[in-house]
Amino acid sequence: MDDNPLDDVDRSILHQLQLNARQTDTEIAEKVDVTSTTVRNRLDKLEEKGVIRGYHPEINYEQAGYPLHVMFVCTVDPNELESLAEQILDVQGVVTTRDLLGGERNVHVEVVAGTVREIEEIRNELAGLGMTINSSEIISETQVQSWDHFYPRTGPDAHQEDDTDDGSVTDQG
Repeated sequence: MDDNPLDDVDRSILHQLQLNARQTDTEIAEKVDVTSTTVRNRLDKLEEKGVIRGYHPEINYEQAGYPLHVMFVCTVDPNELESLAEQILDVQGVVTTRDLLGGERNVHVEVVAGTVREIEEIRNELAGLGMTINSSEIISETQVQSWDHFYPRTGPDAHQEDDTDDGSVTDQG
């Protein structure tokens, strides 16, 4: 799997993880029609190669007490991006940062907070890092496309009925 692209089994395993990352190797194996040893070996290789970077909970921030979910669109000197990434993530309330290729507005910073005052404090701290904040947008809902959208379902799980959910992720708040 070093230089080889993902095959149908790998893609099927990834799809199953997106549907429910808490499934056991055995549960995934049944749905993908391979052995649980194959699933474990494939997962180990996918993790080793960096295809799977982690297993993260889907959090409803509003239900967790953070009703304000904001995306700051920022400009940062491209030469400073790498050194700023950790500093941005260290700001209380920052949940995600995305570096964009090209263009003036080259960083998106997603934050959550309980009050407008907290959002203002986060904004000021980000500005204090040398970022220019071009805009801020309130996020009301997020949908994520599941892996099966990106490949033709011709592999082991092509005709399987997903009994977990439809693969879409919704984040309200």
